[in-house]
Amino acid sequence: MPPVRMQDVMEQLLTISVGMEIIYSFVIILCSLMVYYGTKELYELTNHKGIKYFRLSFLFFAIAYFFRSFIKFLVYFFGVNAVREIPQFIAPLTLFVFIYASSMAVFYLFYSMVYRKWENKSYLFHIFAVIIAIIILLSDDASWLYLGINFILFLLLAVGICIMHRNKKENKKNRFFIVYILLFAFWLLNVVDILIPTIIGTYQLTVYLISLGIFMLILFKVLKRAG
Repeated sequence: MPPVRMQDVMEQLLTISVGMEIIYSFVIILCSLMVYYGTKELYELTNHKGIKYFRLSFLFFAIAYFFRSFIKFLVYFFGVNAVREIPQFIAPLTLFVFIYASSMAVFYLFYSMVYRKWENKSYLFHIFAVIIAIIILLSDDASWLYLGINFILFLLLAVGICIMHRNKKENKKNRFFIVYILLFAFWLLNVVDILIPTIIGTYQLTVYLISLGIFMLILFKVLKRAG
């Protein structure tokens, strides 16, 4: 029986991880687009700005997870440092769009909860998202910086939910309040996923399955209430 090399084991685990990532990202993208298009008629009937920003949040979720899966491909085929060391413009551009889109997904979700307090300020979130993407792209310790920014975005969602919760009258009318709670839980798992090394497949698979379950429940809740 030939000896098992650690390099072969690592490559096999990485291949499994990439396969999980493809399936995971595909389901998130599909659910996000279904929410985006499933709430189109509701927005057209009500012209509610909160619904507008809520929909845009899921559109940016879909964009972010598309580029996230693309980054995984780059890491698998070119190595762990591919995103930063590949000379072509594709890798840094992909990372930039991913960070920008994922930041905008949270910003729009937050804005959908507080837009009445900050009228016509959505352009500020685009500026913040671009700055965040540039800082991470140029950072020498991008992994910890990215984790820190995700934690800040997580706290931002918590603040938005607290603001929404204080207005009890508005909560009774807000048909998507439970969805915000579920998205809060989803982003918490997103932070946990960053902390888990890729090679720990069992734990990562558990996080993926729970995240997918939450997103499927979000899809069900949104389409049910939008209909």
